Amino acid sequence: MLTVFSSCQEEVRLELKNQEIIPVIEAIWTDRPALNKVEVTYTRDYYDTLDNRIEKEAQVFIINLENGNQLPFRFVERLGYYLPLNNVAAEVGKSYRLEVWIGDQYYYSEGQVLEPPTLDSLVYSFEPGRVFREEGYYVRMYGRIPFQENNNYRGKVVRNDTLLNRRGDYLLFDDTFGGGILENGFELGGFRFEENDRVRVEIYRMERAPYDYLTQLVNLLFNDGGLFSPPPENPSTNIKTELGQGKVAGYFMPASVVSATVQIRGENDP
Repeated sequence: MLTVFSSCQEEVRLELKNQEIIPVIEAIWTDRPALNKVEVTYTRDYYDTLDNRIEKEAQVFIINLENGNQLPFRFVERLGYYLPLNNVAAEVGKSYRLEVWIGDQYYYSEGQVLEPPTLDSLVYSFEPGRVFREEGYYVRMYGRIPFQENNNYRGKVVRNDTLLNRRGDYLLFDDTFGGGILENGFELGGFRFEENDRVRVEIYRMERAPYDYLTQLVNLLFNDGGLFSPPPENPSTNIKTELGQGKVAGYFMPASVVSATVQIRGENDP
């Protein structure tokens, strides 16, 4: 479809091929009980503006692969996703298997909860305005990453109990940033704060497969569908289909988590 606004400006809407509707399973399994959840929804067309369709009747479990313990989840209507019963959590160093049944369809994924890095402190400073940055308070995080491999991290930034979750707020880093990224002080350059803000940073360490999924997801979020953008496609999933037919999307992210908090009190009173 082509709409012409003037002799030199055109809006092009790509005619994308309709894809089959498939489940999207997004599972987070950490050593912090409050962070654990499993969302089960379905894909939709790229230009679709309807709300996600939520699957409420799935059977969801996580299995401890060392002792075989099965941890059931239940759907919570007011939240729209599944939570583990009894507020259980992962153990660092253990391997787990996600199992999801939707009717006679069976999906699974496996992964290990890796040892976390060290996050010692958050330090803030007031920075004057620059060409590409507004004046305000900016935060650096200090810690240590002692690992030689499996250095795949996601940072989440929470301001006054609100998770900053826009497409530009995804904080992903790996070995390409260097092992001393936290020791040297990593500035949250894309996040500006004000006096009296309370800032919490959570760092998730994960295996490569869920990290790659998140990286591809960010690239998709920044895809404007224009002529010079690649065709949009679902990120690569680490979830497999064992019984039934059809594909599945989403990811299983076993992860350890560390966090730190700072209250911004003012330029002269850190």
